[in-house]
Amino acid sequence: MSDTESNAGAGAETGDLFYDPIDQLQSHGINAQDITKLRAAGITTILGVVQTTRRNLLKIKGLSEVKVDKIKDAANKLSSAGFITGQECMVRREKVLNISTGSRAFDAMLGAGIQSQSITEVYGEYRTGKTQLCHTMCVVCQLPPDMGGASGKVAYIDTEGTFRPDRIRAIAERFNVDPEAALENIAVARAFNSEHQMELIQLLAAKMVDEEGVYRLLIIDSILALFRTDYSGRGELSERQQKLNQMMARLQRISEEFNIAVFITNQVQADPGAALAFAAADKKPIGGHEGEATYSLGLGGIEDA
Repeated sequence: MSDTESNAGAGAETGDLFYDPIDQLQSHGINAQDITKLRAAGITTILGVVQTTRRNLLKIKGLSEVKVDKIKDAANKLSSAGFITGQECMVRREKVLNISTGSRAFDAMLGAGIQSQSITEVYGEYRTGKTQLCHTMCVVCQLPPDMGGASGKVAYIDTEGTFRPDRIRAIAERFNVDPEAALENIAVARAFNSEHQMELIQLLAAKMVDEEGVYRLLIIDSILALFRTDYSGRGELSERQQKLNQMMARLQRISEEFNIAVFITNQVQADPGAALAFAAADKKPIGGHEGEATYSLGLGGIEDA
């Protein structure tokens, strides 16, 4: 067995799952048929039930108000999603994983790379290295923690048809990883519209439960491309934003449910109002801290300049 295969399987061997499987509801009187319905809706953990509103549970075919109340009560009893001490919170935070970008300067700007239990977004113009960064992290994630990885597999949702196995091979050689094993540890799905993109995210939640904690990184390249195609014009802007918000909320829940890092890319566009006399052209994005890192794009992906 190669080093990559053993490292990527380490998450399942530890036995220390970060989540409680939804099957535990049976011990509180929830029948297997109702649990199957929850799974079909993309709800695969106890925390997933707690995170889902009663209104959305009622949208699942076959679940009545009485059943939903019973499911909610059972999940709340099994979950530790209520108040906890600051010490318990610290213990949970100690399980956060850091995954390198492949560049030490980039990692330092982010504060030790990207983290699990959170969403990291990178945006930029065409040909600035967003997809190359995604490919690099596909390999780095499989490395052991002392090499900047998380000893786990990667799920990759490709919305623009830009995933290239040959790039994974080249990057794997840079890190002395077996290229074939590296490719085996990446689950790739091509999304064709925004609804399909959401369906893939729901399927992934079930896959993460079935494979018991081996996934450590979810990449979506890019998050908004299909929304721009499916929703055009100002008349559909509100609906598009609502759907996007729902997807982002689902991604945040998944990152917390399974202790994985979610990495998404996005594009930029010119501000049509920037040319107006009363509009400042040097406005910066709201929220977060800005930093600067120098890196290069090579055959081995993202690396220090």
